[in-house]
Amino acid sequence: FQICFLLFAVLYIVSYFIITRYKRKADEQEDEDAIVNRISLFLSTFTLAVSAGAVLLLPFSIISNEILLSFPQNYYIQWLNGSLIHGLWNLASLFSNLCLFVLMPFAFFFLESEGFAGLKKGIRARILETLVMLILLALLILGIVWVASALIDNDAASMESLYDLWEFYLPYLYSCISLMGCLLLLLCTPVGLSRMFTVMGQLLVKPTILEDLDEQMYIITLEEEAIQRKLNGVSSTVEYQTVELERELEKVKSKKTNLERRKKASAWERNLVYPAVMILLLTETSFSVLLVALNILYLLVDETAMPKGSGGPGIGNASLSTFGFVGAALEIILIFYLMVSSVVGFYSLRFFENFTPRKDDTTMTKIIGNCVSILVLSSALPVMSRTLGITRFDLLGDFGRFNWLGNFYIVLSYNLLFAIMTTLCLVRKFTSAVREELLKAIGLDKFHLSNNPRDSETKPSANGHQKTL
Repeated sequence: FQICFLLFAVLYIVSYFIITRYKRKADEQEDEDAIVNRISLFLSTFTLAVSAGAVLLLPFSIISNEILLSFPQNYYIQWLNGSLIHGLWNLASLFSNLCLFVLMPFAFFFLESEGFAGLKKGIRARILETLVMLILLALLILGIVWVASALIDNDAASMESLYDLWEFYLPYLYSCISLMGCLLLLLCTPVGLSRMFTVMGQLLVKPTILEDLDEQMYIITLEEEAIQRKLNGVSSTVEYQTVELERELEKVKSKKTNLERRKKASAWERNLVYPAVMILLLTETSFSVLLVALNILYLLVDETAMPKGSGGPGIGNASLSTFGFVGAALEIILIFYLMVSSVVGFYSLRFFENFTPRKDDTTMTKIIGNCVSILVLSSALPVMSRTLGITRFDLLGDFGRFNWLGNFYIVLSYNLLFAIMTTLCLVRKFTSAVREELLKAIGLDKFHLSNNPRDSETKPSANGHQKTL
């Protein structure tokens, strides 16, 4: 219990600093709304800590199994046993259900509540309204699940099992949420895998090939001075012109900062780090697709390759990887890489672009939505990793009680869709530049045939002038 508490305390502190970094700064006065915001902040922090725990749980279990195999009789790792890992999986599943079905709905309704008409306004009235909304929401979800169960599996035994709230209803509902999370990961992860190249390209310094940085710096400085003179000459009464010029000035300053960073970067940082990172990303992505392709073959020839195919040898009895400790380390790297890619892909989708948190300018409602989304993604990550064959670790606790994991057609279709979508995203990513140059060469670039919204943005050319693709 002490180990679990210490691990969760560390995750809670880190989550608190992350949320406060993005949360919109409110007034310091101690009014009713400030108390409600603080309670919602604590609940969101708890949810984000549970999400981080769900992400770290599978790598922790894999590395713990390899440590127990390497040092079976070591006195200092006696605390690391199957009972501890089993308990962590059960706690992660329990807290995920608690956050998803109780805490986050409570935080949202509590934030939006004002109290029923006719009652005295205050915290108690808002809590009462929130509890009533939660009860109505629970009845609505119960009715939806009841109707869905009657339509899909019209069996007396399955209908009677819905009365068992703890042993059947909540795991069944969480299984549906996990399936939705896996479908969301299926949509986000391939997009994120291709988007990672662009993100790392923005963070790293690219090689300067056929570029004159001094000339670009000179031109961007002249442009900044010209905008500054326009801004000083515009009358303060013309507000829209002032706002537009300030926006242009910010863009020019951002470009100038990037150019200064590229100019100050050392030769090895420009010419070695960027290609090495790009090759590493390409290798990890290709290795992930290769593992999924091999898992498809295993599914076709071996029934034990199913997520529910075997019960597993247990913690500390056998290695979960064919290559031992090295294979386990590669599995952990791939799991983290898939999680980061899924988050990047989630915020890259057009539907969730406005959902991206901004530093010191994110409302509590948006923070709650982001925490719920990350919780769904992180809870589905162990299931997706096992379904795709990234790891052979059999899920413990309620994570492994999903009925759809035993359906051959669902698992096979999931693997095929992931491999096809990832391959298509990568092909489109690496052929988009060639396609744009071909369109320019034959004069069709004026018709805007590109499907990438970012391709139409204004980009600096090699000589510092602006061009529109």
